[in-house]
Amino acid sequence: MILILKAACIGAYVLALASLVGLLPPGWLNQVQTLAAALLVIHALELVFMWKHVRLYRGALAVSVLLTLLFGVLHWKKLADRRTDA
Repeated sequence: MILILKAACIGAYVLALASLVGLLPPGWLNQVQTLAAALLVIHALELVFMWKHVRLYRGALAVSVLLTLLFGVLHWKKLADRRTDA
């Protein structure tokens, strides 16, 4: 299920980029770009409010920030769960 949700996030970003370069019909432009922008704003807010979990990532902090911006709770929730299990 997590994989499907991550694929949906990536799909939204890819479709938004495709619409920006003119690869999608004009009717799709606003909806796809709005969805991708909303996802990025929500995930940016998650980054701010869940910073203590985001920084627990074992790799580079920049990678954790990028993964949070792309996937939001799908990234940092595992880190939070791992912290409470330990």
